[in-house]
Amino acid sequence: MNFVLASKEDDIATVSLQRGKVNALNQPMVEEVADTFRNLETDTEVKSIILTGTGKFFSFGFDVPEFLKYSKKDFIRFIEKFTNLYTYLFQFPKPVVAALNGHTIAGGCMLATACDFRVMASGKGKISLNEITFGAPVFAGSAEMLKFCVGSRNAQSILYSGAMYSAEEAFGLGLVDQVSSEDALLKDARIVAQKLGEKDSSAFTSIKKILRKPVTEEMVKHEKDYILEFADIWYSHTTREKLKQIKIHS
Repeated sequence: MNFVLASKEDDIATVSLQRGKVNALNQPMVEEVADTFRNLETDTEVKSIILTGTGKFFSFGFDVPEFLKYSKKDFIRFIEKFTNLYTYLFQFPKPVVAALNGHTIAGGCMLATACDFRVMASGKGKISLNEITFGAPVFAGSAEMLKFCVGSRNAQSILYSGAMYSAEEAFGLGLVDQVSSEDALLKDARIVAQKLGEKDSSAFTSIKKILRKPVTEEMVKHEKDYILEFADIWYSHTTREKLKQIKIHS
């Protein structure tokens, strides 16, 4: 598969999404990201992780044209894997810093909100949970993570509008924690990752659990029902027609 590149320098690992020009998420890629993080979780030499993309995209989100070919049953199976991935990342015991190198859209934004800290490059890249613009809802877990990051009122504004935000606009909403230049992005992300990785690991893990366990419990409690609702809407005629207009250039 090789949709994920993992490297280590000192005690910081960098995980790079690399699937085509837009890093669109499909099932093999989601599985590879999950496997990569499981390996890093047990790697005692790794104290913190940077999650980033390649090219002009962190991630476009779901590979919509590919999923239009899926049966509803197979699509639900993929969604379960994807929501399990962001839930796992949200409660990952080590610090995870998202270095958003470009467009961070829909499912890509969900992965970003699962991280502990988000640094985004200033420029043309946009960040968005834009599902409503093509007739799709979001998942229970993604809404809970968004509220954890930006608060309920801002979460409502982000989800109802489906707006595309610049790095600076996202910073104003709390959707990203720091704005960087394209050239300094990984350097800045590394500074954050190093500072977090230097904290006592047991204390960090415990504090993260205290902060995020109630959110995770809410995510898990409602996820299954909203996955089924998401799939029902995704396979409705109106939404399918809108999805067919989405093109991905590999």
